[in-house]
Amino acid sequence: MNRRLLVVIGALFLVVAGSLTWYSNRRRTAVSETSSPAAAPAPPAAIVTPPPPAAAAEPAAGTPAAAPARSARRAAAPKEAAPPADPAAAAMATLHIASDVTGAQVFIDRNFIGVTPLTSPEIAPGSHRINIVAPGFESIAENVEIEAGSRDLQFNFKEVRLDATVDVVHKHRLGSCKGRLVATPQGLRYDSDDKDDRFTLKLTDLEVFEVDYLAKILKVKGVKGKRYEFSDPTAANGDRLFVFHRDVDKARQRLKQGS
Repeated sequence: MNRRLLVVIGALFLVVAGSLTWYSNRRRTAVSETSSPAAAPAPPAAIVTPPPPAAAAEPAAGTPAAAPARSARRAAAPKEAAPPADPAAAAMATLHIASDVTGAQVFIDRNFIGVTPLTSPEIAPGSHRINIVAPGFESIAENVEIEAGSRDLQFNFKEVRLDATVDVVHKHRLGSCKGRLVATPQGLRYDSDDKDDRFTLKLTDLEVFEVDYLAKILKVKGVKGKRYEFSDPTAANGDRLFVFHRDVDKARQRLKQGS
């Protein structure tokens, strides 16, 4: 009886001791969990500043240079490209036209441009017809070859211009001789194989200078000089003698006005 009681008491003691041990361990664990500080948050990652780029080493001969950094290309502002030159405009010509009579009217290829002195609008290079008209003066007409660029043109109304020639036959009382009449501002000259018929006269010294268109005869006589009658037997009419007389007579009148 006593042995059985002792066994029961021993079993109870073991159960109580185990319970106390379990409770003690559980309480110790709870106290350690509540007393332990909260886990500190992980520190932020350190910001690493990249070192400045080292100066690029000069490439060896034959080695292509490295492309510039993208940041450098962004920093350098691109230069604004100049507008391309217009090749058509560069090939045009400009004329600066003046005359010894102010206010003369200028026509280029029959188009009125303005009055002198003037600067023409741009015109295409090449051959152009220029006409200039001034009251009281003979009009001027010239074909001018114009190149690209700027050019000065001077026209003189008061200047006497004359360069006329005509082949003629001089009739003598007996026979005739062939020759050529040449007229310039310096005078009228007759060139002939007959040295006795040759002469040179100033235009202002012509006493007689007439043309008979129907008879095809040009009459010339200097002051107190010999009288000449020139014909153009090879022509069907007196056109060439008429034109020669007209040009010479205009020059004579202008020379008289200027004297």
